[in-house]
Amino acid sequence: MKAKNLVFAFLVVLVIAGGFYSCKGKEAGEYTIQKGVLSIGMEIGYPPMEFYDEDGKTPIGFDVDMGYAIADKLGLKANFIDTAWDGIFAGVDTAKYDTIMSAVTINPARQAAHNFSRPYIANTLAMVLLKGSSITARSPEECTGLDVAFQSETTSDTYMMELADDGLRFTPRRYEKVMYCFDELALGRVDVIVTDLPVANDYVNAPNSRFETVWVSPEAEEFGVCMKKGNDALTAAINNALNELYADGTMQRISQKYFDADLVSQVFK
Repeated sequence: MKAKNLVFAFLVVLVIAGGFYSCKGKEAGEYTIQKGVLSIGMEIGYPPMEFYDEDGKTPIGFDVDMGYAIADKLGLKANFIDTAWDGIFAGVDTAKYDTIMSAVTINPARQAAHNFSRPYIANTLAMVLLKGSSITARSPEECTGLDVAFQSETTSDTYMMELADDGLRFTPRRYEKVMYCFDELALGRVDVIVTDLPVANDYVNAPNSRFETVWVSPEAEEFGVCMKKGNDALTAAINNALNELYADGTMQRISQKYFDADLVSQVFK
């Protein structure tokens, strides 16, 4: 009888211990597609947020550094998956990757379809011309009759189409990657570009730049990490990681590295 009681007690301890460790073990890595890996979808062609280094193979940029930092906080290995922007949300929905970290603006429509982290950076739109251009427009609202370039299915696309709905008559020039917009402007095939301010700054501030920013939107938007709808555990873990990375100064250092400015503090305070 005593032996049976000892066996029973031992089994109870095992069950309790197992329950404790299984609860404790349900960390971010158990809610990722591949154990031990945080898979990150991004459109690697959007400097300075995400782009390839000079070797054409190594992804670098603000979101890349942030992805590595978040994965490290979660005890995971970061794996970046280059994805065309027009299919990037479908990719997270079909479990091709766990997250999207690719300058994704948080808006109500996207929040209805996906989970989002807290905002991690502030952004505004900008309008860019060639230096010395004869174009007199100094805002998107003044682009009547002009060829306006922007990356398709981005906030810039939405902004310009809203102006079109309100009666602005211009020719939209959509491109798969934002770099193509700047190529076309340099060649004189479009008149202006509307894009995110960090991207505009990257081109405008480059040595011997041929571009200038003539307008910045007074209205700010915010970027967040996008995840599959319902993946609440990973969302909570990433939010905790972002808060810790801001508290220890990592986010500010990454911002200074790529923007020469702190674009993160205003969304964390």
